[in-house]
Amino acid sequence: MSTQNPSLLEAVVADGRPLLQLTAFALFFSGCFALFLSIRREFLPHDIAFLGMTPDQLCAIAECRVVAFMFHDRVAFGGVLVAIAILYFWLTAVPLAEGATWAWWTVVISGGIGFLSFLSYLGHGYLDTWHGMGSVALVPIFLAGLLRSRVLLRSAARARAAIRGLQGRQRLGRLALLATGLGMVLAGATILTVGMTGVFVPQDLKFMRVSIAELDAANPRLVPLIAHDRAGFGGGLLSAGLVVAACALFANPSRSLWQALAGAGTAGFGAAIGVHPAVGYTDWFHLAPAIAGSLLFVIGLALTAPGQEG
Repeated sequence: MSTQNPSLLEAVVADGRPLLQLTAFALFFSGCFALFLSIRREFLPHDIAFLGMTPDQLCAIAECRVVAFMFHDRVAFGGVLVAIAILYFWLTAVPLAEGATWAWWTVVISGGIGFLSFLSYLGHGYLDTWHGMGSVALVPIFLAGLLRSRVLLRSAARARAAIRGLQGRQRLGRLALLATGLGMVLAGATILTVGMTGVFVPQDLKFMRVSIAELDAANPRLVPLIAHDRAGFGGGLLSAGLVVAACALFANPSRSLWQALAGAGTAGFGAAIGVHPAVGYTDWFHLAPAIAGSLLFVIGLALTAPGQEG
């Protein structure tokens, strides 16, 4: 790229970070849109077309508890997309701008997993056309941003665990955040696997008061649609957990990092936990991992709250 007289495209694309931030904005918009539709209890047109049922017919199944379960998954998915977007905005604006190799690889790995999780439809049979078209449009932008942003990386730089240099409450807080991120990775991988295989855990069926056979009898395409939602949330949670864990390990303490983590945690945990009492799914065994993770996350934030450091 000519630094003296760049073209309009070169000036806009610059070092690739605007393209990665555009990806983050798309994730943020998608997450907010999913939350908006779920709050309004509205389905996407292609969902209804795939099922061949009207929303009223779908709501008639198990006294609308199946619909409530579906929206509970979609609210959680929307929250995790917003969380990833917030963390991506911070990664590209701060550590990547400083040439931090770990930040670039964090975006590479977490983004790659997020996009590849779309292929989980091969396990459940429902091809979400809107999701597919969005991914096809976004992947080239994401890849171009990664390729161009490589110029920012310090050639001899190696990722060093910043957590090693911390002491006292800061170190304990980072360990709590690291444990939270790793827990999210494990939970996301589990949900992704369940979404591609068994789809439900016993607590899910107990809440809906139906069996898989009854769901299949009501509509043989219903379980694949629900599986798609579950797998999508699992992939998103796995990606978000990787970013949280990487930030806990490698990021230098800063006010902006704390704010990004706090915003992401509020969106992710707030949506995932808050939707359960809203739809009446209050099984404590089901909620315990999310509540424990959120408490550990809050402890980590409290211990790493900005003080004298910037």
